[in-house]
Amino acid sequence: MTMTNVGLARLQFGGTLLYHFLFVPLTIGLGLLIAILETFYYRSHNDVYRKAMQFWMKIYLVNFAVGVVTGIIQEFQFGTNWADFSRFVGDVFGAPLAIETLMAFFLESTFLGVWIFGWEKLSPKVHLFAIWMVALGSAMSAFWILAANSFMQEPVGFVFRHGRTEMVNFFAVLANPQLWLEFPHTLFGAIATGSIFMAAVSSYHLIRHTNDEVFEPSFRIAMIGALIGSVSVFILGHEQAQHLIVAQPMKMAASEALWHTSPIHAPWTIVGTIDTKTHSDPFVLQIPYLLSILAYNRLSGRVTGLLELNHLYQLRYGPGNYMPPIVWTFWAFRTMIFAGTTMMLIAIVGAYLTIKGKRPHWLLVLMEWTLILPYLSNTAGWVMTEVGRQPWAVFGLLRTPDGVSPTVSNSELWTTVIGYGILYLSIAVAAVYLFLLIIHQGPSQEQGQESEDESSKHGYLLHGHESLRHAKPTAQYDDMH
Repeated sequence: MTMTNVGLARLQFGGTLLYHFLFVPLTIGLGLLIAILETFYYRSHNDVYRKAMQFWMKIYLVNFAVGVVTGIIQEFQFGTNWADFSRFVGDVFGAPLAIETLMAFFLESTFLGVWIFGWEKLSPKVHLFAIWMVALGSAMSAFWILAANSFMQEPVGFVFRHGRTEMVNFFAVLANPQLWLEFPHTLFGAIATGSIFMAAVSSYHLIRHTNDEVFEPSFRIAMIGALIGSVSVFILGHEQAQHLIVAQPMKMAASEALWHTSPIHAPWTIVGTIDTKTHSDPFVLQIPYLLSILAYNRLSGRVTGLLELNHLYQLRYGPGNYMPPIVWTFWAFRTMIFAGTTMMLIAIVGAYLTIKGKRPHWLLVLMEWTLILPYLSNTAGWVMTEVGRQPWAVFGLLRTPDGVSPTVSNSELWTTVIGYGILYLSIAVAAVYLFLLIIHQGPSQEQGQESEDESSKHGYLLHGHESLRHAKPTAQYDDMH
């Protein structure tokens, strides 16, 4: 099998990035939900909330560990496979990525250790503060990473000197309009992911009537979180689509496989065929006016086609093909829309029934299967975002082939692609095994059977990699207030 260095480097970076991103939203979303559970425990002193957050923290720790390991590889690849890209954007990327490591990740990891080992030594207020700092740290990590990514989508705050970009306005980078659409979209997507994950696992136990007292409050909180997260993602996604019309019109045209500029009342294609030979616009099933509404919030408005945009780009940037992979972008956009919309509708119905105090069996079964939807939506969204930007590594400034390391050979790339594939497969097997083991076991039996005297003696300790036990009985916890 023959593949160019550019193709292999893109395959490796894209594959490892998508794998890493399977764990990021759950870390952000689940961390916030655990903080909410401890807040309920702090206010109500109800031991059920303590048992619940201890159970979810086991899953959080496994997910956090895998996310850290897979995330480290991303930064290594900048220096190995993408040396010319790193040289080109290093002066701009350096600040946000350094802040992410030195501030956000240290904040998250430090307070995570404080939370785990601090039950016997900290007051309830300080312990609660620690878990909220964990949640804040994970969200801020996403912010700084997206600040760097947003520069690739919409470069701002720089000058071009000596063949590379140099930052001249740090605050312009932080004020990037792409960032302030991308970050809240990612954050609420993470809330939806964590909430639906919590609802799905809770449904598994509620169907089997195992630890109902622990998983009922988790299910209620998760359904409200799923509602807030999925509806917010839907609204913010609409705003992002409108921004693409201005900032990256080629990506928007590719997401519609729109070869020619649309009519004044542009329809939106639900599903369609993509003809790369005759460049005919897809038509299988369309909704009249919807593309104009998505783009401009009105019934009329043209969307410029791929061929017209490619001609304009050739005049601006020189000869070449500036169209991204149409098939990937078109179907990634529809996968994201269909999965996200279905997830939102299920969340609306589920949250309504939950608020009404109803929990029908069919809803629990449905929530178990709904778990796949946020992962489909998240993955498809990133594919559209990154593939739809091609052929640019930095939009309008650096083409992707120009960012590859010139000294890395084809055989070396194949070695790392295969090596990472084997490594990531092993990590996946271990992670899934641990997730299923923790979910199947449920809250530790010691937590449900342990007396208050034993609880006060033993404390809140780690047992191996999975068990967490509570240090303070409820009475002692109350006295500390």
